[in-house]
Amino acid sequence: MRFTSEQHLDDVLERRFTLGDVPGILWTPRPASAPAPLILVGHPGGLDRMHPRLAARARHAAREGFASATLELPGAGERPRSADAEQARADLQRALAAGDRVDDGIVDRLVLPLVEQAVPEWRAALDALLPLPGLGGPVGYSGGVVSIGVRLAVVEPRITAALLFAGSYVPRVIVEEARQVHIPLLVLLQWDDEGNDRQMALDLFDALGSREKTLHANTGGHTGVPWFEGDDANRFFARHLR
Repeated sequence: MRFTSEQHLDDVLERRFTLGDVPGILWTPRPASAPAPLILVGHPGGLDRMHPRLAARARHAAREGFASATLELPGAGERPRSADAEQARADLQRALAAGDRVDDGIVDRLVLPLVEQAVPEWRAALDALLPLPGLGGPVGYSGGVVSIGVRLAVVEPRITAALLFAGSYVPRVIVEEARQVHIPLLVLLQWDDEGNDRQMALDLFDALGSREKTLHANTGGHTGVPWFEGDDANRFFARHLR
């Protein structure tokens, strides 16, 4: 890991880094009086484009004493594109535009290679981040591509609670893996998200094996998550990361 820049905001220190050739950002509370629990902040890709929203989430979490970190997704931002993923994305858009059912093959081609590449990168980020001064466990995961969150919850024991955004197509193999998730979960669902399959999100929630799982469903489109969900997220992580 190599830090490339830092910016002092009112309540957080924002540092950009590279992990190998993967860009990332770390936000830590200021002042830091004790090692802060860490939240991995997921997103749909495009770190610079998403930065204002990600920084706002990180600053909101810092009010409760949490550090936050994120990575650029494979194939997004300045990272190399995958021709297979681009074709799968085009096939998905054509199916949606025509009002056709999105078949499992398209979803698998689009999502599974992303999960297979991104999850080891997030785990490597934890290896590099947690030994840093001012950081400590436990670790939470918040938002992003839900299939990445499910896989991380299954394979990464350092993650002890997760907030999942039910807003993307989910391969059937990930739904089956969801039965192996046992950490506390808070799942957010935008009820009128026209670009995603509501029933698929409900099926995924039903499959999740956690004894403690809560679903918050709000009216509105994909980007219309109510502001108060940020407060609920802080309360959720306060219960499980302290």
